Amino acid sequence: MNTTIGQIAAMCGGQLNGDPSVLCHGVVIDSRQLHDNCLFIPIIGERVDGHDLVGQVLANGAAAALWQADHGTPPTGNTIVVENTLEALQQLASAYLDSTEARVIGITGSNGKTTTKDMIYALMTEAYRVHKTEGNFNSHIGLPLTILAMPGDTQILILEMGMRARGEIELLSHIARPDTAVITNIGESHLEQLGSREEIARAKLEIVNGLKSSGLLVYHGDEPLLKQVLAEPQYVSQEMRKVTFGMEHNNDLYATGMMTQGQSTIFTTNALSEEAWNLPVLGAHNMVNAMAAILVANAYGLSEAQIRQGFAKLRLTGMRIEILQGRDGITLLNDAYNASPSSMKAAIDVLGSLKGYKRKIAVLGDMLELGTEELAYHEQIGEYVDGQADMLLTYGERGKAIASGAARHLPPEAIRSYTSKQELIDDLLQTVRSKDVILFKASRGMRLEEVIQALMPDSISNA
Repeated sequence: MNTTIGQIAAMCGGQLNGDPSVLCHGVVIDSRQLHDNCLFIPIIGERVDGHDLVGQVLANGAAAALWQADHGTPPTGNTIVVENTLEALQQLASAYLDSTEARVIGITGSNGKTTTKDMIYALMTEAYRVHKTEGNFNSHIGLPLTILAMPGDTQILILEMGMRARGEIELLSHIARPDTAVITNIGESHLEQLGSREEIARAKLEIVNGLKSSGLLVYHGDEPLLKQVLAEPQYVSQEMRKVTFGMEHNNDLYATGMMTQGQSTIFTTNALSEEAWNLPVLGAHNMVNAMAAILVANAYGLSEAQIRQGFAKLRLTGMRIEILQGRDGITLLNDAYNASPSSMKAAIDVLGSLKGYKRKIAVLGDMLELGTEELAYHEQIGEYVDGQADMLLTYGERGKAIASGAARHLPPEAIRSYTSKQELIDDLLQTVRSKDVILFKASRGMRLEEVIQALMPDSISNA
C-alpha cells in the first residue's frame, strides 16, 4: 500500500492528527520490521501492547501510526485515532483491496491449503501478476497484512484462510470478498475445538459467506459433509457457481490414472486434457490438490500449455513432502509441518509407494487438537502403517498409541517408541544406513525438523 495518511484515515474511519498529505509506504505491526515512511499499527497482545512502542517508531522513521482511543492521548507525531486498532487493520485492508482491480482467490480446508495455494500461484503467474499469502499468514492479522503488502497493480490475489473456531473464516471472507473460493478437504484438525467433522465442514464453508455475487466455489466433491452442508437453506439460496474435483467419477474433474516416476506424480484426468499431467511432487493427495488448481486456472482462462508450464515451475512451501538427501546415502521425506489423521495417512501412502530403497522407515509423532478420541486416531495410524513401512519409530506421549496400533501387524523389533527427542535422534544415527528412506510426520508443535537436521550431511561435525 502506497498512499497518504489522510486517505488511510478515511479508509479505516479514524481521526487524523497530522499532515494529511504525508505519504505512507507499507504497513508493519512489528517494530523490528520498521522501515522509513511506513504505517505502524499497534496490536494489543497477551504480553506486549504495541502502543508502548508508538513514540519510538515515530521517532525512528515511521510516517504515521494508528492509536486506539481507549489508550489516552497519543504521542507527538502523525497519528490516526481509531476505536480498535485490529479492526482498523482489517478495515484498511478491505478498503485498499477495493481500490485495486485484483481478483481474489480464497483457499481453506483442513489439509493442503498451503500446497494448493502454491500450485495455484505457480499456474496463475503464467498469465497474471499475482500476489499470495506467504508462510502461514492466514489469520485475522496475517490475511490483512498480506493484502496491504500487495502491489497496487496486482491482478490476482491468492489468500490462504486458516481457523481454529467458528466465525473466523467468515471474518476473513468478508475482509477479502473472494471472487473464487477453494475448499481442499474436511479432515480432523480442530476437532478439540469444534467437536465434530460436520462442524468443521460448516466452519470451512464460511468462506462463501463473503463470496462475490455469482462467484465460483471449487470444492472437494468426494467429501459427503460438504455436499450435506451445501444443501442447507443458506447455501441453496446463495447465487454461486460450483465445480468439484476428487477421485470419484461424479466430480467435474477426477483422476483416471496415476503413477510415480522418480520424484514426480504422473496422472490423467477425465477432462481438460487427454495427455497426462506431470506434477513435480509425490502423492495422490497432491494430485487431488493439483486438480483443484487446474480447475481454478481453467476458470481464469489459462491454456493447457500455460498450466503445464506452471506445474513445471512449482515450488512448494517447506516441510511438505520435501525430499532431502541425508548423510551416508539416506533419503529423508520432510513432511513435518503439521499432521492430522488424513494427512498422516496420505504421507504414509507416499512412503509405501516409493521403490528402489532398501528399507522404508516411518518416524511419526503426536497429532494435536484431535479431541476426546485422539488416542483412537493415533492407534488407527499405527495400524495403517502395515505394509507401508519396514520400521516405525514414534515420538511423543500420543505416539505410544501409534506404536500400540502398529503392534497388531508389525513385529516387535520393527517398532520403537520415544518421548525423548535426543534418544530418537541417537537411535536413528545408529540404525539408518545407505539407501534407506525415512518419512517424518507430526504436528507442528513436535518440531520433528530438529530430528531431520541431525541426519543431514552438514550435521556430521555437530553430531
